[in-house]
Amino acid sequence: MSASESAEWSEREERRRRRVPWGVLALVLLTGVTLIRNGSGELDVGPPQPAAAAAPAPETRSAASAEGPLPPVPGGLSFSPADRVRIPAIQVDAPVTPVGLDADGWVGAPPPEDPNLAGWFTGAVSPGETGTSVIVGHVDNTQGPAVFYGLGALKKGDRIEVARQDGRTAVFEVYGVEVFEKSGFPGDRVYGSKGTPELRVITCGGRFSKQNGYDGNVVVFARLVTGA
Repeated sequence: MSASESAEWSEREERRRRRVPWGVLALVLLTGVTLIRNGSGELDVGPPQPAAAAAPAPETRSAASAEGPLPPVPGGLSFSPADRVRIPAIQVDAPVTPVGLDADGWVGAPPPEDPNLAGWFTGAVSPGETGTSVIVGHVDNTQGPAVFYGLGALKKGDRIEVARQDGRTAVFEVYGVEVFEKSGFPGDRVYGSKGTPELRVITCGGRFSKQNGYDGNVVVFARLVTGA
């Protein structure tokens, strides 16, 4: 093994050790008030919520089901931080900042005063790597809609493009959109690795009250289709 290969291997191992076990993170989400705590819910019309038809198909379905065969999944890309996220179907084009866990053990969120900013969770893989990467963002703030206000309107087949700092763009195809209540958030299902490059995009959703904020999270499930 060359010196450069050894250094790259060491870096990968260090990133792997720093990642938060999904089981721990799922517990944090179950015991918290909401993933993104700054949604105001003060708009006259709330954000769109996923339609029942947008839910992911059961994982046990056969390739010959009514939805047709699953598309081929390319091999994962190497590590590179996310730089920008684009979701053409809902006119999202936003810079991405790294986020981790805050002092209270929550998944950190981008500053709420910047409505057009998303966060890549550094405790998971980078977008395009084998595993499940996670991008979060606010649904609204006190001024109005924020970056992921329209997330619940996405449909199967919509594309999500994540530009990476290495100059490559990981393109994901949506295969499901659901809203989950905090009290029953399925952490393993949302975050667990399928052994292929996947992406979850998450924001607040569900019902809103001034006392507790949003009672759930909108989760977009997507898989890598190209990594140019």
